[in-house]
Amino acid sequence: MNLIYEESIRHSKAVPDFAQTDKYQVGMTLHGTVQDPNFVRFLEQVSKERAVAFSTQDFLILDLIHREQKLTEPLKPRVAELLEQGVVERVARGKFVLSRKFYSFVGQKGVYTRKRGLDRETNKALLLKHIQENAGEGTKLGELLQVLPALGTDTVRWMLRELQSEERVHVVGRTSAARWYPGPGKGLG
Repeated sequence: MNLIYEESIRHSKAVPDFAQTDKYQVGMTLHGTVQDPNFVRFLEQVSKERAVAFSTQDFLILDLIHREQKLTEPLKPRVAELLEQGVVERVARGKFVLSRKFYSFVGQKGVYTRKRGLDRETNKALLLKHIQENAGEGTKLGELLQVLPALGTDTVRWMLRELQSEERVHVVGRTSAARWYPGPGKGLG
């Protein structure tokens, strides 16, 4: 079974579909169309350059990341090896993209930038700009999450704490009533 998955992904084909399986029989559909030939060539190049052999789990991880799908828990331990090999990059906690090298290889550097997202300082600048533009009434966390919808709540809170420690913003209130304002504040919040 692993070989079927590995060969499907290695050739950039959709993973086998077991939708027709029930408790009495296994129904499997194999897809024959190559979805992304560049993905196949890239993996072949990395394999040659680094003298690495990708495991079935590696192929599953790479396929999920390539299709922007969430990684399952059993696959997560293998990600560290792929990060070390430079095949994938961490964007945020639990979120990965194929490396800049892949997008350069396929001539899509702009796609890489979009998928990778903005760097941390740019994201912090966007949060600060929104807070400054709403200085009169303050800004709730929910609005700040709308500014950076690709980032999780914890990441946005972490950036706000950084801005606060840099004395660029301050918070007034607690919980859902809290509002963010520009500047160091006056010991409020």
